[in-house]
Formats: sequence, C-alpha cells, structure tokens
Amino acid sequence: MKICILRLSAIGDVCNALAVVQQLQQALPQVEITWICGKAEAQLLALYSDIKVVEYDKKQGLKGLLALRRQLANQQFDILWHMQAALRSSLVSCYIKAKRRIGFDKSRAKDGQWLFTNEKVLPASSPHVLDGFLQFLSQLDVAPKPVHWQVPLSKQDIEFAQDLLNTQSNDKGKHILICAAASKSYKNWTLEGYVGIAQYLLKQGFQVSLIGSPAKNEVVLAKHINQACNQQLNNLCGQTSLSQLWALIAQSGLLISPDTGPAHMAVAVNTPVLGLYAHHNPQRTGPYHYRQYVVSVWQQLIEKEQGKPANQLSWRSRVKDANAMQHITLDAVIEMFEIIKQEQQL
Repeated sequence: MKICILRLSAIGDVCNALAVVQQLQQALPQVEITWICGKAEAQLLALYSDIKVVEYDKKQGLKGLLALRRQLANQQFDILWHMQAALRSSLVSCYIKAKRRIGFDKSRAKDGQWLFTNEKVLPASSPHVLDGFLQFLSQLDVAPKPVHWQVPLSKQDIEFAQDLLNTQSNDKGKHILICAAASKSYKNWTLEGYVGIAQYLLKQGFQVSLIGSPAKNEVVLAKHINQACNQQLNNLCGQTSLSQLWALIAQSGLLISPDTGPAHMAVAVNTPVLGLYAHHNPQRTGPYHYRQYVVSVWQQLIEKEQGKPANQLSWRSRVKDANAMQHITLDAVIEMFEIIKQEQQL
C-alpha cells in the first residue's frame, strides 16, 4: 500500500503528524510512505529512512508548484492523507493521484478543504491538533494508541549537542533551554520577561542556553537577552541544524518556549516544556504531553475580546491583541517553573 502524506508546514504540526504516521507504520509495516512538505520540514523528516520526502518550496511560487508537479507526474498512490486545511495545500493536492483522498471533518476542513477530498475523518473529541490527526488512523481501521515518538537522533548529533552543553546524559537536568522567538513575532514574550526568568535560573545554578533559527529576528532577540544577562547565557541561536537542535533539546532538562516548533520537538524527545501562550488555545496547539505546564492568558483575553465564556467559543478562536503576550507575568512563569522543578526533579 502506498500512502501520500500532505502536510507542508509547520515544524510543530509536522512533529504532531509524525507521531500518527509512525503509528500507521507500526500497524501496517509494509506501507510505503511519501511525505510532501516544505524545505525546513524536509530537514526534520530527513532523519527517517522509512519515509520518502518530496520537498516543495513555496517561496518559488508557480515555479515551485510546477517543479512539484513534475516530481509527482508518474506516481500513483492508494491513499492521500490531506492533513493540512489550507488553500495552498489543497492546490498541491491536485497533483497527487490517489483513489482515496482523506481529509478533515467539517469542523476542521477550513479554506474549502472538503472540496479536495472524497472521504472525511470523524470529528475528534479533543480540540488538540494531534488528536485531529489521530482520526486519520481510524479511517484505515487502525486503532489509535497512546502518543509517543521514535526520534532516530544520530550519534554525531548527540555528541555535538553534548559538546555544546558540556554535559552527559546523567546531568541533563542542570541545562535549561530558552527558545525566545517564534516565526511570528507576535507570539514572542517580552525581552524583560526572558531576561527575568534567565537571571532567576542562573541564580539557582542552572546553565541556560538560548536556541533558535538563523532568522535575523531570532538572532537579534537572543543577542539582546544575552547582553542583558551580562553574556552569562550560552547563546546557541542560529548555530545548529534542525537535527542538531533536536539533539540539543533531548540533552536538556527543560525548554521554555512560546508557541513554536521547538516546543513540539521537545515533546517528541520527552523533554518537558514550559509553554508561553496568549494568542491561541493551548489545549489546541500546546505541547501535547506538557499542557499542564503552560502559562496561558488566552482564556482571559479571548473572553474579554469576545464577551463570552471560552467554552461558548470556537476552539480555534485567536486573540487579536498584538500585545497579548505582555499579559504573561514573570511571577507566573517563575511559579510554573518551581512546579516543574519539583515534579521533574530538576
């Protein structure tokens, strides 16, 4: 059986979808998986030798679409899992030849995704993105299991991470990572907040490292945080590949992060996450196994904006206030950290 996975982006959503694809592979060992994804996401999936990755560069516009069409021209699949309810993804799906085209149920099939599929999964009982993905298994008569990931980090990447942190696996709890920036800057916490929690951790004897992509806004923010901390932080922002970053997260005791890809990468390698949320419902997009550690002001802000209790609103309702993350206080983050420190024995 040949199955095509269509999930172009983003890093976090690809991580969540990966857990479901791995359950499919365990239940049907002979299945052949081809995954169409973006350039950054292809780096992540490159770790998996049992997944054929087809890269689509959306920045190339029409040229990128035509290149993808050429790659798929002679390929025929038994099933398409259309796992991204976005118009761009649906247009890409037109190039995928498959008899069964499975997409989301009506509540999740936004941007007209339902027009591009001939089967719909059953609604999920939970709003979380990953629980919505799990419904694709039931469509193939595969019973979903408790969620976990297998991440085949290379020995080289693990040793690279250990060298950066100057650590061994038995003392990883002493090392805490801060991923300060999301790809969308409105999701970032404040400079003062990051500096405050970093200084609090340093005073307790933790080693604190800053991580992130080479994007200019992320590098600049990390630089400013480190400067405010008198260069006492291990600034690794922009210095790792995605696989090296994943190994770095796996070698750490905790990740502090807003709503962005590394938070979900951390869940996949069983590293606790202290999530910082204001714009989106953390029960929908939070770090799957560590939602209890999220500091969130989403509910109070969405209820103020909409004038209704959160349980009467759509689970995908987004806070529009550009300054929403400023409502997260340093005291709330420190309080949550102390809970995590005790429960995770950091």
